[in-house]
Amino acid sequence: MAYLDFSPADGGALLLDRPAVAPKGFRKAAELTPLEWQVVEIAQHDKLSSIRPAGPIVRALRWMFGGRVATALSDGRLEALRRMAVLSWYRGYAVAPAEVRLFLAAGFTPDHYDLLLGRINAIRAKLPRRFRR
Repeated sequence: MAYLDFSPADGGALLLDRPAVAPKGFRKAAELTPLEWQVVEIAQHDKLSSIRPAGPIVRALRWMFGGRVATALSDGRLEALRRMAVLSWYRGYAVAPAEVRLFLAAGFTPDHYDLLLGRINAIRAKLPRRFRR
């Protein structure tokens, strides 16, 4: 049986001293933080009207008769995620391209969009038919 010596001639370490570098074209998988997933879960219970700004008449009626005031999230990135999640809970992949552009402009990637829709569709598939939108 033959033996091949693969150790370096100078007696140093092989390639262990070099930092790990991702090859060109390698992309990190899209991930959402636990806070972002919590926003998606909360958006499941929001109404579609929560993404539209309330007009003066609606605000006056809410002031007179009470009612839930839907306010936007203070973080613009999380608000963009909430809007996309609400639209996706109601419409699935049939979201207006302008809304997708706003989502991408907030710093998300198309991989984040696919991840979001994949999770929402998986949850919707497990729900009883009467609770699906």
